[in-house]
Amino acid sequence: MSTVSTKPYLLRAIWEWCVDQGFTPYLAALVDENTRIPPGYARDGQIVLNLAADATGQLQMENEYISFQARFGGVAHSLVIPVANVIAIYARENGQGMAFEPALEAGEEADVSLVEDADAAGAEDVAEADAARRQEQAPADAPPRPPRGSHLKVVK
Repeated sequence: MSTVSTKPYLLRAIWEWCVDQGFTPYLAALVDENTRIPPGYARDGQIVLNLAADATGQLQMENEYISFQARFGGVAHSLVIPVANVIAIYARENGQGMAFEPALEAGEEADVSLVEDADAAGAEDVAEADAARRQEQAPADAPPRPPRGSHLKVVK
């Protein structure tokens, strides 16, 4: 009998804790070919999503996937996030939560660049669409914004 990962159970527990405390649960995930999100919303191969009850519909946190419906720009979309791609779940108000290392495919070795590589497999198209959308929306005379670092830390 194979052992099921503790990660989906921890995700559900922290989500429930956030809701019970009146906090807004946020989920950070890597974007790849198995992640279904609206194009143009990933940044650096990652996306941060609001999982509050008033921001999602039909939220299902299963052992393999997290699925729900959410509005982006006023348009409803169905999202599917593999649990293996989740890198953090936390309360927006105080940052309390848990960070995870991304799951590796069989035969892969641990490599920190997997999290930091914006051109990871499957994320390239989404990242390009996001960059194009931001460039179209930015005023022509506005100076470019410096890249922001993540406030999350990977805990080993």
